[in-house]
Amino acid sequence: MTGIVKRNARAILLEGDELVLIKRTKHGREPYWVSVGGGVEEEDATIEAALHREVFEELGGKLERAELVHLITDALEGGVGVQHIFAARLESMDLATRTGTEFDKPERGGHDAVRAVVPRFVLPAAHAGASGRLPPPRYDRRSWTGWSAPRS
Repeated sequence: MTGIVKRNARAILLEGDELVLIKRTKHGREPYWVSVGGGVEEEDATIEAALHREVFEELGGKLERAELVHLITDALEGGVGVQHIFAARLESMDLATRTGTEFDKPERGGHDAVRAVVPRFVLPAAHAGASGRLPPPRYDRRSWTGWSAPRS
């Protein structure tokens, strides 16, 4: 059996009623959007600690809280990759303090923080039950037309 060769920590990241994403732009390609997060590094004490580091690097952000809600596995050369998906709330963000190496390398393209309005039927107004837990993400292909385009 092959082992885990790569781990990522990613966030379904909410700020109020908005989903925070990274808009990627690269020369010769159409823009695309990705969730906040990235690779778990050896110096990260935990996978959640890696998420906190990535949020700071990419957004100059601090999380209010985060909860693991899903795992995705991918077959990679030499083993398996695991993406740890967290539902998280953004406490603060200061783009001027971003520290990720991608911002020092213009050849890697643009990395812009954008927000998308999340319809109330996807995330209820309370956003958390009596337990204080974030609800797991719910997907309904029929409702995708109700999403607004991400905005800068």
